[in-house]
Amino acid sequence: MSAPNTNIEKQAKRHAPSIWGITIALMIALLAALGTAVWYGYPSDRQAAPTMVEDSQ
Repeated sequence: MSAPNTNIEKQAKRHAPSIWGITIALMIALLAALGTAVWYGYPSDRQAAPTMVEDSQ
C-alpha cells in the first residue's frame, strides 16, 4: 500500500542531498574506473621507446 498523503515537492526537497551525494559518488567511481582502465589498459609494447643518445667522440 502507498501512503495516503504524499507531498511530492516536500519529498523532493528532503531527498535532494541524498540524490546529489549518490550522483557525486557515481561520478567519482566512474573517474576511478576510467583512470584505472587508462593506467593499466595501455600496452607497454605500444609505448614509445626512449631514444638512445650516442657519444660523438
